[in-house]
Amino acid sequence: MKKRESLKPSTTQPAYTEQENVVFSTVAKIIENRKLNAKSAVNSQIVLMFWEIGKYINSVILGAGRADYGKKILSTVSTKLVAMYGNSFEEANLYRMKRFATVFADIDNIAEFVPFLSWSHFCELMRIKDEQARLFYAKDASQRLLGIRELRKQISRKPFERQEIANTQLTKQSKIPFDTFKDPYLLDTLGLKDNFLEADLENAILDELEKFVLEFGNGFTFVARQKRIIIDGDDFKIDLLFYHRDLKRLVAIDLKAGKFKASYKGQMELYLKWLDLYEKKEGELSPIGLILCTKASRNQIELLELDKAGIVVAEYWTNLPSKRLLESKIQEILTEAKERMERRKLLPDNNSNKQINYFFDKEDDE
Repeated sequence: MKKRESLKPSTTQPAYTEQENVVFSTVAKIIENRKLNAKSAVNSQIVLMFWEIGKYINSVILGAGRADYGKKILSTVSTKLVAMYGNSFEEANLYRMKRFATVFADIDNIAEFVPFLSWSHFCELMRIKDEQARLFYAKDASQRLLGIRELRKQISRKPFERQEIANTQLTKQSKIPFDTFKDPYLLDTLGLKDNFLEADLENAILDELEKFVLEFGNGFTFVARQKRIIIDGDDFKIDLLFYHRDLKRLVAIDLKAGKFKASYKGQMELYLKWLDLYEKKEGELSPIGLILCTKASRNQIELLELDKAGIVVAEYWTNLPSKRLLESKIQEILTEAKERMERRKLLPDNNSNKQINYFFDKEDDE
């Protein structure tokens, strides 16, 4: 009986050019060097390793007019890397590493985030075009230890962009610091119906207080609900009162289930003057106010110059719109605000004149 031959994988290896061997050896050396430190900081080392590979690909393989030849080498080297180190080094992922090193060109700028953010986090952040926006979301995710799904949700809600919209209300004479508020506020988690009352909104906000405060950013602490004040024997109530530790001032919030009216300015000014006189502690700055309406009436806001009185008006939405509709609405508000500021000749020397070019790549719509 003929002896069955053992089935062994072929040991024949394809021939590689000298250049391909150099590229493979260099990338392999980067991988090996980073693997040595992986036990103490696995996540950091993986992210740094990918950045280092991406930088090498950019500068050596695809740089200096060698794009076409470099792509051929990269495809061949990827096959060998996958065989030795796994699917993380597939060609598509090598190109992500290349983009990573391009988008985050200076690794020192993100060093503080690396221990807290995974490669998946950075892949998500790379989709954001504007550098300031990327760093904003990276900082937020690292500080709050957001998972990748939480980060995606946060980006889709566009807190950075809405913060910029609120900033367009402010001038050099404003009493309100930049980056304090957002506009619009997305209250989609409150479970409200279309015919809700103001009291329903107040209760819903308090029920979801932790999430609502996160909309304002770090630094806000809850002080009171329906803060009762008496002026000339008449009772008034401040819907919500917060204190901002970093700003060292009280923040009054008035909720309106309707369109902004000019009379709301006088009401908020009354609250702020009372708080300044009776509630402000030694070392604190003057209180500021936020009026939340279902429609902001921006022309009235401009004419009333609310920012000089320490007041910002923002819209709130009780249903989160589609991403495309939200971006369209944000762009519409920004365009209107820019035109207004140009007419008033405030744009050239206003601190809020930041590069408004932070919308996302087309691939993000997928």
